[in-house]
Amino acid sequence: MPVSPVRALVVGWSSFRHGEATAGDVLSMDAVSQALTAAGVDAEIAWSAVMCPPGGLRLDDADPDRFSHLVFACGPLVGPSIPQLHQRFSHCARIAVGVSVPDPKDPAVTGFHHVVPRDAAGAPTRVDLAAAPRSAGVPVLGVTLASAQPEYGTRQRHDRVTAAITDWLPTTGAAVLPLDTRLDPRDWRLAARPEQFEAIVRRLDVMVTTRLHGLVLALKAGVPAVAVDPVEGGGKVAAQAAAWQWPAFLLPHELTADRLDELVAWCRSDAGRTAAHAMAAGAPRAAAVSLDAVLALVVPAGLHG
Repeated sequence: MPVSPVRALVVGWSSFRHGEATAGDVLSMDAVSQALTAAGVDAEIAWSAVMCPPGGLRLDDADPDRFSHLVFACGPLVGPSIPQLHQRFSHCARIAVGVSVPDPKDPAVTGFHHVVPRDAAGAPTRVDLAAAPRSAGVPVLGVTLASAQPEYGTRQRHDRVTAAITDWLPTTGAAVLPLDTRLDPRDWRLAARPEQFEAIVRRLDVMVTTRLHGLVLALKAGVPAVAVDPVEGGGKVAAQAAAWQWPAFLLPHELTADRLDELVAWCRSDAGRTAAHAMAAGAPRAAAVSLDAVLALVVPAGLHG
């Protein structure tokens, strides 16, 4: 009989129905799959129903007869799910790589033909597979969303706007960083001082915001922003967008996923970044107009100037 072609199924804790997916798990599985593919091996990754991307392969749907090898990447070799893999893929050559081995006698461990651990008693430690080179990164979107603002009465559209934005965010493929302009030195999850918040903003690629200061502090830092006013007809966010003459702005009735995609794409373009840098360069002069007005009203005549 002809020898069957080598075909590998790459699995990990992100493959199990009740398994926990971590960034390290998925990076390790991707690294193994990419290395096998580069070596000429037909490799597929099997996912849980939760983690499975569109068009991907779920572990529950994987046909064992299609594969010659099963490669388990990352995580500890413990629990009942892994012995079930051994049984289901019993005809495959089973390999574990980049794993932790708390108990070498555990059936989860002994069911593999070969184990290449990252840490195990009596074995040299190895750098985790998540450190393998990765393709180009994804953009970081900071998100600041306003809660209800009773001063706008029946013109408030905060719930609808927030729901539309939060439904859209998972579709962007971006790294989303939820931010809050509120300061509190008692809560480590919030900035204690404004300069701490500004330090985070400067590291963003794009700000998505329904807050006035989300827009202002992004542009002050030279970070392009997609601003959505949650008030029908426009409130203070709209007023700031006008004051800055910033074009990446929407009113509630204009808010769609397609428009958000378009504005984020513009913000990430050379034109968007250049526009944001111009805003940052002009910010001190713009703020000075209001400051001079205050000085003229407070400082005695002859001293101001």
